[in-house]
Amino acid sequence: MDSGMISKIKKAKRYAEERERIQIDSLKVTFDGANNSHAVQLENGQWQCDCDFFKTRGRCSHTIALEIILEGVRLEPKA
Repeated sequence: MDSGMISKIKKAKRYAEERERIQIDSLKVTFDGANNSHAVQLENGQWQCDCDFFKTRGRCSHTIALEIILEGVRLEPKA
């Protein structure tokens, strides 16, 4: 591996640890559940999921899991 790539990998690891540098404006994810796949989307800081639980509660295991995974990352556009 060349020194340029080694430098980029080190930088990527630092970015991954400094989550405050990251801002997600939109995101689309598919969860492969035990029974069905579910489409989850983040747009302008708002979660959406096509599962029945989300439709009645506004949160679900899929959106909560993503919140946990993305902890420390800005999930809404800067003002």
